[in-house]
Amino acid sequence: MNRKRERVFGGKITAPVTLFENVEVSSSPEKLAIAQIQLPAQQPRRYFDPQKMEQLVCSVKEHGILEPLLVRTLEHSDSYELVAGERRYRAAQDAGLTEVPVIIRDLSDEQAIQIALIENLQREDLNPIEETEGVLQLLSLKLQIPIIEVPKLLYRMQHEAKGEVAHNVMGNDENRAVQEVFANLGTMAWESFVNNRLPLLNLPQDVLEFLRQGKLAYTKAQAIARVKDDNQRRNLLKQAISQDLSLTQIKEEISRLRAAWIADDEQSTPSLKGQIDDALRLIKRSKVWTDTKKQKRLEKVLAELKSLISDAE
Repeated sequence: MNRKRERVFGGKITAPVTLFENVEVSSSPEKLAIAQIQLPAQQPRRYFDPQKMEQLVCSVKEHGILEPLLVRTLEHSDSYELVAGERRYRAAQDAGLTEVPVIIRDLSDEQAIQIALIENLQREDLNPIEETEGVLQLLSLKLQIPIIEVPKLLYRMQHEAKGEVAHNVMGNDENRAVQEVFANLGTMAWESFVNNRLPLLNLPQDVLEFLRQGKLAYTKAQAIARVKDDNQRRNLLKQAISQDLSLTQIKEEISRLRAAWIADDEQSTPSLKGQIDDALRLIKRSKVWTDTKKQKRLEKVLAELKSLISDAE
């Protein structure tokens, strides 16, 4: 099945080391035992396509690791922490290698995360959710604020840029830092990121899962997410993936579902005559006949009804 790859950024990320100071990764590779390498607690990448991993394992078995892994030294330990190259690391393990080529650097926690994010954002097969979350992590590090605060800042910038409110954000250091990050990452401006990428994180969980697996383009995911009925949305998701539906076909299917919803609503709504019949049955069974106040109100309603009927004749 052929699907067009949709990326957050229009081209390769340029000059990643300019985002942060004193981040240097150039060095001569050396061999290191896999047993001495450990994964970091925080990794930008969460999903690895099983088929592509199998292909990589076969390549590693035949050719070995062609591109060194990047690791960093750990204080008071003989082990090293992986910074970049998790796919190659996992493939080497599955291929049964005992040692791999590495570049060893002395990096702080912040520098290690920065380089890992940049390396992953440069990959062509990173899915839109991981891309979006990676950019938010980069901004969090650059701005030195919790990641949960980054979308709030971006939305404040958006509202101020539109002239809706005055937050005094656009001219401050935070704004300049955001502009710098996006300028170095690629061709997408921060405004487009706010409009088109942040909403992805609010998609239903079932849609998010397929996005993470790279099985669904984000434009298709946004369309399918508009289907509020859980069962219908799940069925449409399966259909879109198994039949490789285009965005146009997905929208047509959603239109068909909406037409069915309207028809069901019309059928489920009783006719006016049916509503009157139901009201009469309720009145006959109610205790209104023993309540003097309610009888008087009922007489008024009945008089208005008779008058309405007389006018219509």
